[in-house]
Amino acid sequence: MPLADRIATPDGKRRYVRALFAVIADRYDFITVLLSYGQDRRWKRRLVDQSGLRAGDRALDLATGTGDIAFALAARGARVVGLDITQRMVELAAAKSQAAEFMVGDMLALPFRAQTFDLVTTGYGLRNVPDLTQAIDEIRRVLKPGGRVLSLDFNRPSNPIVRALYLAYLTVVGGMLGWVLHRDPDTYRYIPASIRQYPGAEAVARLMEARGFARARYEPVLGGLMALHIAD
Repeated sequence: MPLADRIATPDGKRRYVRALFAVIADRYDFITVLLSYGQDRRWKRRLVDQSGLRAGDRALDLATGTGDIAFALAARGARVVGLDITQRMVELAAAKSQAAEFMVGDMLALPFRAQTFDLVTTGYGLRNVPDLTQAIDEIRRVLKPGGRVLSLDFNRPSNPIVRALYLAYLTVVGGMLGWVLHRDPDTYRYIPASIRQYPGAEAVARLMEARGFARARYEPVLGGLMALHIAD
């Protein structure tokens, strides 16, 4: 079945994403650095810098991966929980440091009481959920009044020519990496396939406001090929 068809429904995308990240977990750090031209950690520092974090705040990092954002938040004095759907990701993050608490969990059904966290962050998380509206609702539910969410992710450029070139590049490079690392070219072709389904930075900001955030905005990253959302 073509990749686009495999992720065309919420249930299909849920199954595909869970299986995919279990496969790539041990190479996740390498791939994020490679596909970001070595800029990934700088972008994540930018996210943390704009979080408004205060020492002692409770922070939740969703789709935490191997914990980069969670550890950066902890270094600023936050009490941090990192949550990821993939057991292996959580194991790798916990093995790096005990500065944050890590757990397996689903962004669509967060295992926390309402109004628990001062801050919620995610890197490359919202694009991968099978139901974007439900994920935003869950984030808002666990945030305290006045809390903030920040999300770093690939963008879906509005210019059709730029978008076509961008997706073609990611498809070619992703296919090569997938074949070299996993003998499956679709492994990293998932990234452009998921971007094709993604509504884009402006639409995500408007959805955040529609779901109850008082203000949502985004900052272009890498000339608009990526975006950093900030909502409170």
